[in-house]
Amino acid sequence: QVQLVESGGGLVQPGGSLRLSCTGSGFTFSSQGMNWYRQAPAQGRDVVARITFAGRTTHIADSVKERFTISRDNAKSTVYLQMNALLPEDTALYFCNTRWYNSQGYQDYWGQGTQVTVSS
Repeated sequence: QVQLVESGGGLVQPGGSLRLSCTGSGFTFSSQGMNWYRQAPAQGRDVVARITFAGRTTHIADSVKERFTISRDNAKSTVYLQMNALLPEDTALYFCNTRWYNSQGYQDYWGQGTQVTVSS
């Protein structure tokens, strides 16, 4: 079955950096676009970054542009989110996602999430 496992979260001071990783299994990782979402307490889940299957095209949300980058290593079935210059408002549970489209619509697969806390 499809599995997405995130890692790399933690507590970091404002201005610090973290790199999140998400390793996929149970599917052909190199054939699927991958996404990072985040959800702050009592808020909805928002997309942070997207990357196409070969990594040639990325999209970064305006709220984190210039600070976050997304990349992938298909040989390792892993997608990364490099987060720099972190702010307290970046505190959230970060999720890895892949969305597969089919004739009925789409199917989302999610990891369990990794907590990022930005605080002094």
